[in-house]
Amino acid sequence: MIIQGKVHVLGDSVDTDGMVAGRYLPLSDPKEIAKHIFEDVDPGFVMRVQPGDILVAGKNFGSGSGREHAPLGLIGLGIGCIIAASFSRTFFRMAIDLGLQTVTCPEAAAVAKSGELARVDTTTGVVQIGSRQFQSDPLPEFIRQIVDGGGLSPWVKAELEKRQREARA
Repeated sequence: MIIQGKVHVLGDSVDTDGMVAGRYLPLSDPKEIAKHIFEDVDPGFVMRVQPGDILVAGKNFGSGSGREHAPLGLIGLGIGCIIAASFSRTFFRMAIDLGLQTVTCPEAAAVAKSGELARVDTTTGVVQIGSRQFQSDPLPEFIRQIVDGGGLSPWVKAELEKRQREARA
């Protein structure tokens, strides 16, 4: 999958509590959660982001509470992909489960600047930021299928339907 968008640079250890404050945990609709992304730490963030834009962060992106609201809100906001030097393990797994594209590429994270254009090929792992190109390790094919299909639940549903069709044939 090819993802292209404008870069928004964040720092190290961006935690889920800063992404979505605890007072919004009763919300479940990604579009509603999206209205509150980074509300307490960067109130204008949601106004600057356009669907397809790419977040670029440093180390340990998604640290803090293991709440699905953070990746759900980013999906609801239309974030196309997150490139980070590293991800918290819990956030990384939630992103896969929910269908949020993630790429681990410390080299790209170290040089990206907000406003640049980025292009990510999730199949090959090639990340281009401005005129610079970097090679990341792409996710395994099986995991890419889950993410590209919108997350674990849609993937499981599609697999079950496929097996039912095959059994009837």
